[in-house]
Amino acid sequence: EVQLVESGGGLVQAGGSLRLSCVLSGSFFDFYQYAIGWFRHSPGKEREGVSCLSVADDNILYTDAVKGRFTISSDVAKKTVYLQMNNLKPDDTAVYSCAAVTRGEVWIGGPNWGCWPHVFRVWGQGTQVNVSS
Repeated sequence: EVQLVESGGGLVQAGGSLRLSCVLSGSFFDFYQYAIGWFRHSPGKEREGVSCLSVADDNILYTDAVKGRFTISSDVAKKTVYLQMNNLKPDDTAVYSCAAVTRGEVWIGGPNWGCWPHVFRVWGQGTQVNVSS
């Protein structure tokens, strides 16, 4: 089973930037077979899909609230997916978690594909992002 570990969270002023990393590890897994999503959760709000990426074909999704500010990318050699977050706003404050699902479990681009928590199976522990005004 693959494991995911996030890092890169912290405290930043509004307008600042952070880069989150999600490293995948485990035995005998093919990084290209995975889709990775970044999600966030804050008190009183439902968990929200921020951005999702299919490693093999760069199928990328962003929630409207972060379009133009956040960029998701992958480094195959490092088996890592990044979330570059620019022009951060106080509303971006949340615990950010990455999650993974294999191409065998969901048809990327099909009717059941989306940056939704229920699509993804394996989850990291999360990293806290705090944006001060």
